[in-house]
Amino acid sequence: MAKFTYKAVGGDRDTHAEFVAAIARHMRRTFGPEVIPNFGGFAGLFALAEQGRFWSRRYRDPVLVACADGVGTKLKIACALGRHDTVGIDLVAMNVNDLITLGAVPLFFLDYLAVGDLANATKAAILKGIADGCAQAGCALLDGETATMTDFYTPGEYGLAGFAVGIAERRRLVDGHAVQPGQAIIGLASSGLHNNGFTLARRVLLAEAKMPLEGHVASLGCTLGEELLRPTRIYVAAVHAVCAAYRRKHVPAAIAHITGGGLLANVPRVLPPHCEAHIRRGAWPEPPIFDLIRRTGEIDEDEMFRVFNMGIGMVMIVPPYYVDATLERLSRVGVPAYVIGEVRRGTRAVRLSS
Repeated sequence: MAKFTYKAVGGDRDTHAEFVAAIARHMRRTFGPEVIPNFGGFAGLFALAEQGRFWSRRYRDPVLVACADGVGTKLKIACALGRHDTVGIDLVAMNVNDLITLGAVPLFFLDYLAVGDLANATKAAILKGIADGCAQAGCALLDGETATMTDFYTPGEYGLAGFAVGIAERRRLVDGHAVQPGQAIIGLASSGLHNNGFTLARRVLLAEAKMPLEGHVASLGCTLGEELLRPTRIYVAAVHAVCAAYRRKHVPAAIAHITGGGLLANVPRVLPPHCEAHIRRGAWPEPPIFDLIRRTGEIDEDEMFRVFNMGIGMVMIVPPYYVDATLERLSRVGVPAYVIGEVRRGTRAVRLSS
């Protein structure tokens, strides 16, 4: 008689098979005509041919764009609250929001979920969130991997990573080369913390201040847990609304996703060496979660801007002539946006002013 079985040491192939069957319906609702069904296979199939929406009819010199990202310690909040249906949206957002800074259109998404002892219902909730994010981004949840690692993750915890692939026209890549002094900086509103700075936020609010996740916070208008789990805004429709309107012009001249490092670290990544960004504090409404963290932790303003997005999740740099039209297009797709500064001659940095 065998001394060990896979199930006895924490694995269960039968339970995993049930989980795979349960999430298939979430994947199917993200499929367009380009996806070739291949459930049960070892990889996903995505057609780039005449019947596809993109390959032959919209791109003369197509370039594939790809990126990878994760969710980080925001997962700690999801596990503490037992709510797992939104972190998948964060996962998709962190990837596709990077992808679209080049003007790319997301095509498909892949996920990697590593778990310990985690119920099928919890795993299904995570995958539902990923499918929800893909639906918002207009891309297919093409394939993924769920790895059972019971001797690596503590019961109830998991790791999450994602990978996005998109397409862009080579001559229309938004790479910052058209940025010039005198252009306007438009900030697209974030939905809150998004997915960055959670190690500091958790230390200040939970470890030091002992604020309960289930407690209602008047300044937030909700519980602390609800605020911290607010999903990252997906900007695919917003960026497409602007880029599609100016196919023969360099509008926007650059796009920056404001992730870890905030405005100070991310905006310089899209600036030419002879330019710097001057950003006016107070030019946009700041979500109250940032003031709560600042006051509770007695954190310097400069440090806040180095860690958090401070209410701006994405930045577009546009020539002055196109500012009003850009703001109008962003408003039409439901994304609040503000002129928060301008580009000046300088040394590839961000200068904050009051």
